[in-house]
Amino acid sequence: MKSLFAQYGVLLVLLGLCLLFSSLTIQSESATGESAAEALVERVWGEVEPTDDIIVAGAARKESGDFAEQVGELFEEKGKSVIVVIGSPRDLKLEFDKIRAAGSQLGALVVSDDTAKWGPADDFAAANPGKVYSATARTWPDFLTPGNLIAVVDRIVVIAVIAIGMTLVILTGGIDLSVGSLIALSAVVATTLMKWLGGLEASAAVVVLGFLLATLLCGGVGALSGGLVAWFRVAPFIVTLAVMMVARGAAFKFTGGFSIYQVPEALTWLGHGRTLGIPNTVILLVLLYSIAWIFMERTKWGRYIYAVGGNEEAARLSGVPVRFILILVYTVSGLAAGFGGCIQASQIASGAPNLGLMFELQVIAAVVVGGTSLSGGSGRILGTLIGAFIIAVIQNGMNLVGFDSYTQQIVLGAVILGAVLVDQCRRDQWDAFRRLRKKS
Repeated sequence: MKSLFAQYGVLLVLLGLCLLFSSLTIQSESATGESAAEALVERVWGEVEPTDDIIVAGAARKESGDFAEQVGELFEEKGKSVIVVIGSPRDLKLEFDKIRAAGSQLGALVVSDDTAKWGPADDFAAANPGKVYSATARTWPDFLTPGNLIAVVDRIVVIAVIAIGMTLVILTGGIDLSVGSLIALSAVVATTLMKWLGGLEASAAVVVLGFLLATLLCGGVGALSGGLVAWFRVAPFIVTLAVMMVARGAAFKFTGGFSIYQVPEALTWLGHGRTLGIPNTVILLVLLYSIAWIFMERTKWGRYIYAVGGNEEAARLSGVPVRFILILVYTVSGLAAGFGGCIQASQIASGAPNLGLMFELQVIAAVVVGGTSLSGGSGRILGTLIGAFIIAVIQNGMNLVGFDSYTQQIVLGAVILGAVLVDQCRRDQWDAFRRLRKKS
């Protein structure tokens, strides 16, 4: 049992959190989807006179709006022309007024849970009982709705990407506090370049060029941090704290403190686009973590990183290029932070110098919660991905349940502290085991 928990503990924690928030967010709501729409149309078709008007109401930019369009199309297939209202309560009231002015008879009002609460719909239901139709209610957790699960991935993608580099740094026994500021620096450099090279009319090639140069710039900053740690033996905490301040200041200086909105439409493809129906962010996470896993588990350089974190002096005496490894991990961390800034710029379609505030703490939390030891030498890259999802699920679940922001900070702080304590207890047990072996 101990062995099972040691290997799959973080995954079990993630599954437990998903079950917890699923049980806490169970709601009764109108069913949506093709089968629910077909059943609803058949029910209305059998009860309404062929000459009566039918209104199908849905809210703009919400799931009920898509459902209303689907119901309207199914009625059209049956040869029945219906009035589809997708908008606001005022739009629905205007349609009621048009029908009354024409002297027509409204035979049915088809609504969803949200549109049923509109004032005009409520008034019509009170005056015409039995003429308001909605899909059969279903009980389903809000946490497990497709839209919410996509929101979890969108929330975590930047953190998870940057956490790859942070994992490598922490495995060597270091820390990188500059990643949040590098997000902002990367975003403003990339979007400024797009603004200079065409602005709203810039091509996709300009977007790629902006992303590439911004990512490489941050990689260079990371290499500088690694060089200071490797050659001058400056504490990583001090080096990256200084770089954090310099990078944030440079981002504000570069833009004059203003956000950059003159960006091409192609910018949003990475953060919001889909390939073969799969969100690009999901494809990106799978690709990057697959590469990182192969690098850490199947190459000698990955083994060197573990060796440096386990015992730097022993690694040096064994022929491991310790200085090169330290520079490498900080460079990768800078590249990851730079690319994370590009992703965030794509998600919000702009670049701002205040992006990435406090992200370094969330990234470190994801790495630690995922099982990587702060003392170095122990951890797994896939554990980091699970740790990032744990942080995202906790934040998302607390939002759905209705926790205020202060309570969320308390809970997240407690989670991080608990992960550190678990790591410390694990290391203490390992040290005690080694002492016993020496005595025997």
